[in-house]
Amino acid sequence: MAPNQKEKPLHSLFAGATAGAIEAFVTYPTEFVKTRSQFGGKKEGPITIIRETLRTKGIAGLYSGCTALVVGNSLKAGVRFVSYDHFKQLLADREGKVSPARSLLAGLGAGMTEAILAVTPSETIKTKLIDDAKRPNPQYRGLIHGTMSIVRQEGIAGIYRGLFPVMMRQGANSAVRFTTYSTLKQFVQGSTRPGQPLPSAITFGIGGIAGLVTVYTTMPLDVIKTRMQSLDARANYRNSFHCAYRIFTEEGLLKFWAGTTPRLTRLVLSGGIVFTVYEQIIKVIGGASES
Repeated sequence: MAPNQKEKPLHSLFAGATAGAIEAFVTYPTEFVKTRSQFGGKKEGPITIIRETLRTKGIAGLYSGCTALVVGNSLKAGVRFVSYDHFKQLLADREGKVSPARSLLAGLGAGMTEAILAVTPSETIKTKLIDDAKRPNPQYRGLIHGTMSIVRQEGIAGIYRGLFPVMMRQGANSAVRFTTYSTLKQFVQGSTRPGQPLPSAITFGIGGIAGLVTVYTTMPLDVIKTRMQSLDARANYRNSFHCAYRIFTEEGLLKFWAGTTPRLTRLVLSGGIVFTVYEQIIKVIGGASES
């Protein structure tokens, strides 16, 4: 998207939702490994988690909780792009351009919106399903049964556990990712291809770099989010700040970057896949609607 280009909300919703669903399914094993490595207890490396899961659960084990994330990620990406475009248009100057600072603000607003409408419920359910799957006798039989059980046991609040850290993480995620992506895209287009669309390979690369920057700046919020959504959260943590305090005092500062490698793998791929698929779908829909 060019900085001054206005996408139709339905186009953004459809393109974003499709890109989100594809990205979630392709990269889910890295999300599974990342989430498992962030729980408390015995420390396990990514290779150990993969080997043990394949041995005990098979390839399907690496996709525990996948449906929840695919559905949630589809909705999340749709909401993200629609709300980002909306906030971006509100913050644009008279020429339709958006400065990096305003792009950061638009991304923050988009992240907060998606956290409330889509991310928190899907992330909570996904995290509980992964946490439950590693136990000797899992209590949840799948997405629908797990969701119904959580709501029955804890009420609607049960699927909104960890809302605050999710809002903080998604706000930071979108702010950093969109700002990095938009800034790099404007720079590349301005210096090499003024007024022309970028090839998919370059879009993928820029999206990947945006994912890389996002991971390292927002990792502590992701760890706190995972802990607050685990099955034992209510017994161990009073709130997000208490959770952060316990992690820091009992496990050390580096624990806030637990799961960085699999999350890095996922978000670099995610950034490339989502922005590339989104741009291509927008291009096709835009061309079809004009013909």
